[in-house]
Amino acid sequence: MPEFVPGLDLSGAFYAEVVGPLLETWPHVAARIGAGSDVLGLDTSRSTDHGWRPQVTVFVDSGDVSVVEEAVEAGLPDSFTDWPVRFGWDEAAVSHHVEVTTCSEWCIKQLGVDPAAGLDSTDWLLMPQQKLLETTAGAVFHDPAGTLGRVREQLRWYPDDVWRWILASQWHRVAQEEAFVARAVEVGDELGSRIIIARLARDLMRVWFLLCRAYWPYDKWLGSCFRRLPGNRPLFAALTDAVGCSDHAEREAALQAAFHLAAQGHNRFDPARTVDTEPRLFHTRPWKVLMADRLAEACLAGITDPSLRRLPLVGTVGQAATAPTSSPTPPAPAPYIACTTPTTDQHR
Repeated sequence: MPEFVPGLDLSGAFYAEVVGPLLETWPHVAARIGAGSDVLGLDTSRSTDHGWRPQVTVFVDSGDVSVVEEAVEAGLPDSFTDWPVRFGWDEAAVSHHVEVTTCSEWCIKQLGVDPAAGLDSTDWLLMPQQKLLETTAGAVFHDPAGTLGRVREQLRWYPDDVWRWILASQWHRVAQEEAFVARAVEVGDELGSRIIIARLARDLMRVWFLLCRAYWPYDKWLGSCFRRLPGNRPLFAALTDAVGCSDHAEREAALQAAFHLAAQGHNRFDPARTVDTEPRLFHTRPWKVLMADRLAEACLAGITDPSLRRLPLVGTVGQAATAPTSSPTPPAPAPYIACTTPTTDQHR
């Protein structure tokens, strides 16, 4: 087995020494973007057992795709730095992994839309964050006209109104389950309480991603990418305690600390619309929560797009796909965010 090097370094050298010289005749863009732990800089020697080898995506004009594919197929060696150039895994047949396409076709395959045609709010809400991350992470090896660079810059982060609406939806997710932790313990459901805490921990981590203007990955890499975010250490410690403590009172205290820290981060994001960050009693019941819909309302107050303000707070496609099963109607004075799905009583 060859010595492991980070995949981005391997693919960069593969382009510089092999692929690039094959493409000197044609204007092109070359990058390592898309799926793969190496794109996120999270690959290790373990990654080499599954779909990890030299890989490059090449963008050319539509009329050049076929001829460039032929040149690549004819010119590639069998190996590069002792790593096979043609490989397969699972159901993937053995082949080389120099993808030749157009920028537009690649974006439509990756995101469902070509950003060059313009993006509206609905487009943004239908693009999974993992896919946006895969498009804006990785490395660009050759882009003399800035074609891919412009697309990546366009997708670097959400428009402000969309961002606020997504953050409002994320806080609403927290509001839906924050009172269930102690209630589960009260009826002797220790396992259920721990599961709810774990869900809330993930939701608070995602809040922090949004506050840091960073796309979150799918769950395998959520903790790894969370550790990279600025200012994460206090929240990381509180969430670790909340998930790991054996005593339910200690877990609840750690979760309340996490609520407080995440809300403080929210206030720094929008100092014009700060909220009280201290957890408070859940109505007349003897446990404290953040009452996180207050933060959702603060986000909505900063949105100027009336079409977004009218939407129910179900979130992006990625948020909705992991939505809590309970969907209580948000409190007044925000009737424009009332859920259209059947509701349940949050007090039950």
